[in-house]
Amino acid sequence: MFYSPEFWVRPHEKVVREAPESPPEATFRKAVVIFYHAEEDDAGRQGSVIAKWVKNAKWLAGKFDSRTVVLHSFNHLSPSKASAESAALMRDEVRTRLERVGFEVFETPFGWQNEWKLHVAGDSLAKVFKEI
Repeated sequence: MFYSPEFWVRPHEKVVREAPESPPEATFRKAVVIFYHAEEDDAGRQGSVIAKWVKNAKWLAGKFDSRTVVLHSFNHLSPSKASAESAALMRDEVRTRLERVGFEVFETPFGWQNEWKLHVAGDSLAKVFKEI
């Protein structure tokens, strides 16, 4: 997770046939940017994964008085992956819970290789790794 004064993303290449057509580029300011990955074992413990994910997002956002969260799927580097359906269910529930308490939640385009620029604040808390 990162606190980002500015995060810019632009779809580069479609890699999933079912993905929607190219969404526009976007810029987010004062955002908590979460690179997330759902592992195979997470499917059997979705409730605790979702609860910790939401808690961690709210905690970091609170440190920087932010109400904006950007979710970026980043599972391509791990050999252990949950099914796309399981990961999407968890992500959707995280989004719902955060929006329910007043956060604006955005997602980078799924099914696309994305180009992005991530400006991370210098504070030590602006860069947090949490294993759930």
